[in-house]
Amino acid sequence: MTYLENTGVKTCQVLLEQFKSRDARIRDPKKLEFAGVGGRDVYNITAPFEAGGVTVIAGRVESRDSEQSELMFFVEREGRYTPLEGAPVLRLQDPFHTRIGGELVIGGVEVFPHPEDAEKLGWRTVIYKGPRLEELQPLFHGPDGMKDLRLVELADGSIGVFTRPQGAKGGRGKIGFFRLSSLDELTVESVEAAPLLPGQFTDEEWGGANEIHRLSGGLLGVLGHIACYDERGDRHYYPMAFAFDPHSGTASDIELIAIREQFLPGPAKRADLRDVVFSGGLVRLQDGRAVLYAGIGDAEAQSVQINDPFARFEFLPARKVE
Repeated sequence: MTYLENTGVKTCQVLLEQFKSRDARIRDPKKLEFAGVGGRDVYNITAPFEAGGVTVIAGRVESRDSEQSELMFFVEREGRYTPLEGAPVLRLQDPFHTRIGGELVIGGVEVFPHPEDAEKLGWRTVIYKGPRLEELQPLFHGPDGMKDLRLVELADGSIGVFTRPQGAKGGRGKIGFFRLSSLDELTVESVEAAPLLPGQFTDEEWGGANEIHRLSGGLLGVLGHIACYDERGDRHYYPMAFAFDPHSGTASDIELIAIREQFLPGPAKRADLRDVVFSGGLVRLQDGRAVLYAGIGDAEAQSVQINDPFARFEFLPARKVE
């Protein structure tokens, strides 16, 4: 047993039972209203973040019957989110953001015709960087077939990279991690070689990192998702979190932090996506609470207040390995 107490792989069902046995104290669910998108859905949003002195949210904008998405940036005006004037529109799904070296880093998933099957789509993570939204430039195209690639600047200035290979290495999708001295070292080969985190997913289930939070003691708080199919083939996505030591490679147990029934009722893109909650981002408050922003049913965006999943790890020191 390590100081982060990883007790091994747990299925979605076990994690769900554990979650329901805890005092989750979920409150204040809200739907985010969007305008100026031509009637399309906005979902799989980020949490609000600052860009050029303005608070924005990035969202996946998509017609209900399509997988062709646009990543757009929104500002809140009179209770509704409208597109930020002058901001870029990127042909990406599932946006994320961070800051590295004082610059804004924005990414998402690019879809393209599958090179071996004309009836399927391929995908990869694409990342942009720039001093402002209006000056974003391509930084990196990840390996084909990999979603949920995430970057974080560590306290010593090095870069942590969370990966999510699928196939021979990652099955349906598992989380990996490695460190770089700088973004100049980021390559497809280095991403593909990242070791997987142990004790997280069965081969029948999958998951990924969505947003990374630097904690005061040197650990990282990882907001992510874990997912599975049921016997009917319906998908179930749960927001989850764990703490990670970027020096020793040790991770705490995965814990669910919310479930679909705690959000407001709403539509789904398809019937098999009714139980999908896709973690977008987390705003940590000062009272042991946090606001979780999420995509619901691949059709809408909501937020809800939860217990801060990283509060108990905040000052736990990372264990540096010489």
